[in-house]
Amino acid sequence: MISERVGQWVRHYMLHVGAWLAKSRISPNMFTIIGLLLNIGVAAVIASGHPRWGGIFLIIASAFDMVDGAVARATNQMSKFGGFLDSTLDRYSEIVVYIGLLYYLNQTGDDHIGAMLTVIAATGALMISYARARAEAVGYGASVGLVARPERVGLLAICLIINEPLWALWILAVATHITAFTRIYHVWRLSRADPGNIRATPAKPVGKTASARQPTTSTNHQRGRAGARKTGDKRSRRSS
Repeated sequence: MISERVGQWVRHYMLHVGAWLAKSRISPNMFTIIGLLLNIGVAAVIASGHPRWGGIFLIIASAFDMVDGAVARATNQMSKFGGFLDSTLDRYSEIVVYIGLLYYLNQTGDDHIGAMLTVIAATGALMISYARARAEAVGYGASVGLVARPERVGLLAICLIINEPLWALWILAVATHITAFTRIYHVWRLSRADPGNIRATPAKPVGKTASARQPTTSTNHQRGRAGARKTGDKRSRRSS
């Protein structure tokens, strides 16, 4: 993905921005929350019938999404909860923009096709993130595919600025699901090459069970013979 290569370069220079913003004494988690609020503002602008301004503000809000990570690295405040909060609120930020776009399209002549494409594109966007999260949970990386979040945001912002949001939705409705299935296939290939992927199920101790039953059977035979002998002794005594 383009974003993976560009992201490393951007994160390097964002460290200087993070060091400067760290002087405000605002925590990285608070910057994450501010980023969500900015995206809610973007959704409100789009829903109010101003897609061009919404596209411009979407670029600004998306650039602000990198601030929290830059501040965390600059101040050495990186934490597991911070990463979890950032990933979770990023999903909310993306979905709320789709909701604003859906509201706007419902006021136009493209309401039916627009609503369908918005739902399909939003579902694909969530599945991309979910596929990566599940892959990382089992120990694999899955940062592959056509449209990660930076590509999705950039495409949507450009199409909003030129007042053609349906173009972005048509592309995203297809590309997001291709990306999700690309990640599924990628993880499948990694799992096939991983010798520790298949967990061996311990076999049932059939031999031990059979051998354990044999003494019981022989013991029963011995008891039967002993009982027959006692019965024969009694009979012989009675007859004598």
